[in-house]
Amino acid sequence: MSVTSPPPSAEAEPHDCGMLDVGDGHRIYWEVRGNPRGKPAVVVHGGPGSGCSPRAPRAFDLGRYRVVLFDQRNCGRSTPHAADPSVSLLHNTTDHLVADMERLRHHLGIGRWLLYGGSWGSTLLLAYAERHPERVTEIVVPSVTTTRRSEIDWLYRGVGRFFPEAWDRFVTGSGTGPDGDLVGAYARLVEDPDPVVRTRAVADWLAWEDAVVSAEGMGAPYAARPSAGQTAMVRICAWYFSHGAWLEEGALIRDAHRLGTLPGELVHGRLDLGGPVHTAWELARNWPGARLSVVESAGHLGGAETLRLVRAATDRFAA
Repeated sequence: MSVTSPPPSAEAEPHDCGMLDVGDGHRIYWEVRGNPRGKPAVVVHGGPGSGCSPRAPRAFDLGRYRVVLFDQRNCGRSTPHAADPSVSLLHNTTDHLVADMERLRHHLGIGRWLLYGGSWGSTLLLAYAERHPERVTEIVVPSVTTTRRSEIDWLYRGVGRFFPEAWDRFVTGSGTGPDGDLVGAYARLVEDPDPVVRTRAVADWLAWEDAVVSAEGMGAPYAARPSAGQTAMVRICAWYFSHGAWLEEGALIRDAHRLGTLPGELVHGRLDLGGPVHTAWELARNWPGARLSVVESAGHLGGAETLRLVRAATDRFAA
C-alpha cells in the first residue's frame, strides 16, 4: 500500500471525531488519527468500561495507518455514562458491542480493518472477528483474554493465593465468604441505592485489580483513574463478568478455526498473573494464522518489549 504521510500535527491529534447513535438510547464516541488515506485499523479498548486511551496509537505508524478509536457503551465519552447510578446497563452486552463495531465501520466507510486490542479488548475483537471474518485484514493482540468463566474465577479467586492479604480484603468487601460468588456480590453492591455502599465497593474492587498487577512496577493504575471513570469501569466489569460476557464457555477458542489463515499476532507476558499465558497458547493452537510471542519479563500491562513486538507486527501488516 502506497500512502502519503500527513504532517506531524495531523498524526498527533484526531483529524475526525463524532458521536454515533447505535440505538437503545446509546451514542458512542469515536475518533480517527493518523493518515486519512492509510490502512484502516480499529483499537478495541479493555476493561470492559475503561474507555479508549490516547496512548493506544503508539502501536501504529500513523503515517501509514488510519487508526479508529472508540469508547464502548456507557464509558469514556459515550453516553449515557455508567458513572450515573440511574443509567441502566441492560443494553450493554457483548452482542451489542459487536453490532456497534459493525455500525461504526459502515459509518466510516471502511471495507476491512485491522483489529488491535488487549485484555477485555481481545475478547471483544475475537467475538467480532469470528462473526465477521470477511471484514478483518489482520489481528494484533497484546495480553490475550477470552473471558471464560474459568478465567474470571482465576482473576477474582485463584490468583488470590499470590496476594492473600489483598484477596482477604476483597472477600471481606464482598460481604460473602471465600467460597461465595464474589463477582456477583460486587455486581449487586455497585447497584446499591446507598452511595456509601457503592463507593466502598468501587474502591475495594479497584484495590484488588491494582494488587493483581502490583508486581509489574507500574503503581496503582486502576485507582489512579478519575472517579467517574472508576465507577463506570467497575459497574461495567462486574456486569459483564457476572454474566460470563454472555458467551458460551470456551466458544472463542473453540471457534477460532473460523479465522483460518487470517494473520494474527499474539503477544503475552509470561508474568501475567491475572491472565496466565495458557489462554494465549490455547488460542494460538486453534487458530492456524496466529503466531504467539511470549515476553518473559512482561506481565498483564506489558512494557517496552511488548510494545516493540506489537509495533513490529503492525509495521509488517502495513506493508
